[in-house]
Amino acid sequence: MEDNIGNENNEIYSDRVRAGKRTYFFDVRSTRAGDYYVTITESKRVYKDEGFFYQKHKIFLYKEDFNKFSKAFDGTINHIKDKLLPDVDFSEFDRDDYYKKKSEEASEEE
Repeated sequence: MEDNIGNENNEIYSDRVRAGKRTYFFDVRSTRAGDYYVTITESKRVYKDEGFFYQKHKIFLYKEDFNKFSKAFDGTINHIKDKLLPDVDFSEFDRDDYYKKKSEEASEEE
């Protein structure tokens, strides 16, 4: 378990992407030595008998891997867009209401 005592101020920047039932957090943090790293967290609301909880998965990305990660990520996304789904207009997915619309469609099918 991570000891966060005394580390309350190590968050430098945070950005959030809501994506349907999931939320992605991109956080820049600092180490005690003054170095920087990124955490990418996927948070998903999961329902249980007693209510709900948030299931989280986290990736730690360190500065020495930024370029390799960025290159691989961009390459993967571009491969999907260019080779696997060349006829899809991805600009429609940029709308904030896209996931809300998809969620409503799924609810209607149930």
